[in-house]
Amino acid sequence: IYVTDVAKSVAFYAKAFDYTVRTLDHSHRWGELESGQTTIAFTRLHQHETDELTGSVQTPSSPQRQPIEVCFAYADVDAAYKRAVENGAVPVSEPEDKEWGQKVGYVRDINGIVVRMGSYVQASK
Repeated sequence: IYVTDVAKSVAFYAKAFDYTVRTLDHSHRWGELESGQTTIAFTRLHQHETDELTGSVQTPSSPQRQPIEVCFAYADVDAAYKRAVENGAVPVSEPEDKEWGQKVGYVRDINGIVVRMGSYVQASK
């Protein structure tokens, strides 16, 4: 996830979404959260090493929505949503039951990225 302040974003995600910080390098250019089999990693929006090789990161001109959505699964979506908002996430949509049997709520992180919080999806029988 490209962000303007890696240390601040890593600390926010750890607190708001209940993850443990795995790594935050001394230069604060890279950080990771402990999240099981998938690594959630953060790096600065612009880094000359990658900008020169692959081009600069493009963000939408509208501040309303970034070109990424982060999704987390929780056993208790209501509690997860409340924790996120209490720790600085901006409410978008309170958790609600969906017709496919999942409970889903949305917030924005401190970078404007939409975070979807949903219950675990049950396998079809």
